[in-house]
Amino acid sequence: MFDYLEPDASDDQMNPGTGSLPLSLGTGGNDRGTRSLKPPTPEKVRHMLYGSLAGIDRTIKILHALGYADPNDWSDPIPVPPTSIEPGHPGQPQTWMAILTKTVLIE
Repeated sequence: MFDYLEPDASDDQMNPGTGSLPLSLGTGGNDRGTRSLKPPTPEKVRHMLYGSLAGIDRTIKILHALGYADPNDWSDPIPVPPTSIEPGHPGQPQTWMAILTKTVLIE
């Protein structure tokens, strides 16, 4: 579904704050591995993590180790109120949520 391009060294300089994010490929069959002449458009994407505090913390650390997001860019974890779909049972760990808004480049 998604093709990954290795970022050029100039990507970080041209678009500070986006990190080394891949750009999407064009739709034509002959441009595989090349980038369009059209300038990329920045778009904000929101990531939401749901789970235990330990699970959220571990996921944030993994994404940081992969170079995707700084841990300080995530919101503080907030408790998720129990719903009828996921009823809170005694002894069941509380579900938490953390949010990250990231800018990605869309060609």
